[in-house]
Amino acid sequence: MRLFKSVLAVCLSLPLFVSAEEIGEVSTVFKWMGPNDKIVVEAFDDPKVAGVTCYLSRAKTGGIKGGLGLAEDRAEASIACRQVGPIRFKAELEEGEEVFRERTSLVFKTMQVVRFFDEKRNTLVYLVYSDRIIEGSPQNAVTAIPILPWPEK
Repeated sequence: MRLFKSVLAVCLSLPLFVSAEEIGEVSTVFKWMGPNDKIVVEAFDDPKVAGVTCYLSRAKTGGIKGGLGLAEDRAEASIACRQVGPIRFKAELEEGEEVFRERTSLVFKTMQVVRFFDEKRNTLVYLVYSDRIIEGSPQNAVTAIPILPWPEK
């Protein structure tokens, strides 16, 4: 029972991650067996900042391994975040807080998006990068959203 409570406490302390909604995809490499390699475009809303949506494009490996979820996707990703409504903070923001995470290999590799607040410029900054348990990739992309008043209707 004590172990169960410890595991439950750890699970409850983990940040809540949002899942991305697939917007579209394009095929990049034809595969004879299994799905083709492709670029996927996904969208997710910032869980702590109402009025912000981020769009990710990333490579997804196909073939037999990709179809079974065993392939390792490439580290390249692109991000564009936009103000889609009045910006409202739902909770206190943490510097470098992870707002999105997606597994890009069976076990060891993930892609994540972290958020920073540039108070001097009143801007939200989002960074996407990929890492492994042992060694990450320096490939990354960044986008910024100046916090502006939203027009009243």
